[in-house]
Amino acid sequence: MRQRHVVNLLYPGAQTLDVSGPLEVFDTANRLLAEPGGAYRLQCVSLDAPSVRTSAGLVVQAEPLEAAEGAIDTLLVPGGPGLKEALLNPSLIAWIRGAAARSRRVASVCGGVFLLAEAGLLDGRRATTHWAFCEQMARRYPEVTVDPEPIFVWDGPYITSAGVSTGIDMALALVEDDHGAASALEVAKFLVLYFKRPGGQTQFSMVLDAQLAEQEPIRLVQTWIQENLHRALPVSELARRASMSPRHFARVFRHAVGMTPGQYIRQLRITRARQLLEATDLLVGQIAMRCGFTAVETFLRAFFAVVGLTPVQYRRHFQLHTPSGLVVEPAWAEGRSA
Repeated sequence: MRQRHVVNLLYPGAQTLDVSGPLEVFDTANRLLAEPGGAYRLQCVSLDAPSVRTSAGLVVQAEPLEAAEGAIDTLLVPGGPGLKEALLNPSLIAWIRGAAARSRRVASVCGGVFLLAEAGLLDGRRATTHWAFCEQMARRYPEVTVDPEPIFVWDGPYITSAGVSTGIDMALALVEDDHGAASALEVAKFLVLYFKRPGGQTQFSMVLDAQLAEQEPIRLVQTWIQENLHRALPVSELARRASMSPRHFARVFRHAVGMTPGQYIRQLRITRARQLLEATDLLVGQIAMRCGFTAVETFLRAFFAVVGLTPVQYRRHFQLHTPSGLVVEPAWAEGRSA
């Protein structure tokens, strides 16, 4: 089997794990797969060769850009705090565009997707990035369909990953594509990683897409909803509080908030459930009731649909503990009836 040429583009201030994470996956594959000469030939290149300092101060040895000659199997582009300066470098953007044209596939980690978009490679395609940058990405590159949820997105020859450690998930998927699931699983086990990480970015972000509306009646209803998530919240009641008819209220709410009242309420309920799972030892049924779900089964289905994990799995990964080891219920939850 031929050796695959993996080129990792570096620039000053690149995120260290964006660079090292995928490389460690490919290097581990070289050691475990026992291909003659190694399954992957790894090369780091940079305009700033022979050495580049990452965001964490790690100095990485790199070759000049022109050293990456001929066909490239996989071009890797990291993100990091140095991205702003990199985006302003026309020589770097031009090289990415040219290198992508001779690459079988092009992959970005976290903010590296901005460099691919700046080079015009993602127009008309679906992509992702770190949840904190998705809105900015969508504004800056309206021709790109930005999906804030997946760990990584594979659209044609372009693979974009969400943020920092997700470059490792992406690299495992590339190894699986090259050598099969059994080989990728062997690499994951050796590195003590999930082979397929459960859930998407929602499990890590508490950011609510909907902002408070500018119109005072809608804004006041939004505040009231947050204070009464444990109650039934029919549109008729919300409309009454806004002094509107239900049909007019639903139309105005969607225009102001960007989603229907039902979608907004479900999003708030799942966010509140996540907070309770992280900060309390309440039973799943108790949490469901406090968040306004009339049946545990309904809560379980809704939670998994949004987060990609069951409540028990989410708590196992994300529950917060005080130094004493006790979980403490947040102040806002006091006084709510179960």
